[in-house]
Amino acid sequence: MSNEEDDRSGYEYLDAVPGLELVEYDPNDLALDDLQRSVQLLMPPYRGSHRPLGLVEVLPNLRMVQLLSAGVDEWRPRVPKHVMVASARGAHAGPVSEWVLSAILTQLRQWPALVRFQDQHTWAHRKFDADTLAGKRVLIVGAGSIGMAVARKLDAFGAEPTLVASSARNGVHGPDELPQLIPGHAVVVVTTPLTETTAGLVDARFLAAMDDGALLVNAGRGQVVDTDALVLELRSGRLRAALDVTDPEPLPPEHPMWDCAGAIVSPHAARTVPGTNRLCYRVAADQIATFLSGGTPSNVAYL
Repeated sequence: MSNEEDDRSGYEYLDAVPGLELVEYDPNDLALDDLQRSVQLLMPPYRGSHRPLGLVEVLPNLRMVQLLSAGVDEWRPRVPKHVMVASARGAHAGPVSEWVLSAILTQLRQWPALVRFQDQHTWAHRKFDADTLAGKRVLIVGAGSIGMAVARKLDAFGAEPTLVASSARNGVHGPDELPQLIPGHAVVVVTTPLTETTAGLVDARFLAAMDDGALLVNAGRGQVVDTDALVLELRSGRLRAALDVTDPEPLPPEHPMWDCAGAIVSPHAARTVPGTNRLCYRVAADQIATFLSGGTPSNVAYL
């Protein structure tokens, strides 16, 4: 367990897990005592979760890594195959899907332009082109807990979601159908995890297939989108974007994305609302309880 103060909300869920002994550590100081070297389960902090990666090499009895994030892309490739890596999938669905809907509405209803007019003390009636979400077709690339939560929220706004995942199932298209699905959607939402298959998925060809004036929303991982290709489309004015994740990340001050008129950028903060940490710990506690009882946690990732 990390002893970072910001990550303490929700510890009571871990305290309630039978057979679990909590040992706190400083993720900035990986010098361990003999007791800590005997640990079987490691939980990194949410913020800067990559910092304790070095512990993997000095914990000979490690059997499971429980993350507080929805993604496992930083950890799964670095952890031995015999060690389980589980995410907090499900805990982020509410706040992140809410961010996605707010980003879509912000762009469609032209709030960036309205705020700029307000800064200029300008009553800008009829000087901007607002649009409606009702009746729009929205392609969601990634049909996990976040993608499904986005789809439910879109239904409430009268939009028509189309879901795509790594494998087809009832109501969800498979990846082989994606190229044909891109045209005809006013909004494309990316919620897919970062894997070898999804890295660079939204490339120049993908973006070129999007309708003129379409909006790309990325709430997954920055590396899923080809940033240079997206900047070119934004500079041309053909597409718009709302990004909570970028590549590189953090986005450097001199990066051209900041100056693209059709883009809004948030600093990987879609899940950052009160209560999210507690949700993460509740999911983590359930995963750990299953592990300690001899079962396989539902959020274990195999990449």
